[in-house]
Amino acid sequence: MKKACTVVLAAGALVLSACSSDLPADSGAAPSQAPGESAGQSEFFDQAEYERQLALRDATPEGPSDKPWEQALEPEMVDTAQYQKDGPHQICFSNASVDNPWRQVGFKTMQAEADLHDNIAEFKVLDAEAKDDKQISDIASLVSQDCDALIVSPNTTATLTPAVESACDSGIPVVVFDRGVNTDCPVTFIHPIGGYAFGATAAEFLSGEVGEGGKVLGLRVLPGVDVLEHRWAAAQREFENSGVQVVGAEFTENDSATAKSIVSDYLQREGQIDGIWMDDGTAAVAVLEAFEDAGMEPPAISGEDQQQFMQKWKADGITALAPTYPTYQWRTPVIAALKILDGEQVPQEWILPQPVVDSSNLDQYLIEGMPPLHYGLCGCQDMPDFPQRWQ
Repeated sequence: MKKACTVVLAAGALVLSACSSDLPADSGAAPSQAPGESAGQSEFFDQAEYERQLALRDATPEGPSDKPWEQALEPEMVDTAQYQKDGPHQICFSNASVDNPWRQVGFKTMQAEADLHDNIAEFKVLDAEAKDDKQISDIASLVSQDCDALIVSPNTTATLTPAVESACDSGIPVVVFDRGVNTDCPVTFIHPIGGYAFGATAAEFLSGEVGEGGKVLGLRVLPGVDVLEHRWAAAQREFENSGVQVVGAEFTENDSATAKSIVSDYLQREGQIDGIWMDDGTAAVAVLEAFEDAGMEPPAISGEDQQQFMQKWKADGITALAPTYPTYQWRTPVIAALKILDGEQVPQEWILPQPVVDSSNLDQYLIEGMPPLHYGLCGCQDMPDFPQRWQ
């Protein structure tokens, strides 16, 4: 794979990759980098990958214009003729977990995608419950059960690599998505653009809104996780270049009450905060409530495509932007597996578009009646049983 050691930042919870296994027991609330420290000094910053991701934001995707989950950015195709076989097929899926709202929405979308295809006789799923040992066992079990193709969303990167390699050695075509592994044996690796693109997009927006000298508070989830560090490193670089004053960068551990408390403390200390940058949108509503409680106007803020945030965004007319890690990516592995079994070429690294929600397209993703923790970029609005299946 060209990309490895990726993690899911799923709004509602964070599933760590093996890259983050050395986290201290108490991650604390202090920033991993001082607000004024250069992004380029971070051990997580990769200049070449940073430039690649930012350039990919402007790349024209190949594929159906109305199906971003079937699109690919700058794909390098691989031949799959060796895997061609007649259906109907048994497609197997080893899932890291469904332990947070992002993964729950994604998995429902994946199941709905499997239901669309008559050429799938059985869609067999084993849930690893966020446990490496269980997923290693799950993969071995699925390999022995006549799977025609195996989809894997690894719980961690390094630990699951041997299990994925063993599956590849069995001759089954393997599709990895969401997080990577340290091997290029899977037929394709599916993922959105990445953390640098997410972080830079949010920071560019905020820089334009608050202006030079404006005060921005960064709210982060945890230190030492590569995709989160990439988001923050890209944001720091943009803030430095734009002359934005970063008054702090604090860890919330993905807890809304903690985030609200942090913001309240900073408002008392600073008197004014012009913008809030977030590497995860789960606590965005709580953050805005901190300003309301202080009798202050809401700041410019970056969040995600979570229903409750978008509802407040529209209702209150706040100045906001939502970079995304789209849940529609859960459709793509099923489509990829069937293409491989049909002998069609697929991208070796299947990079999906990473759309941005802004005021011009907010109504497109905000669906009335959906649960607060639903994600608008599920790509599921036109699927059978919508919206009931996702409620």
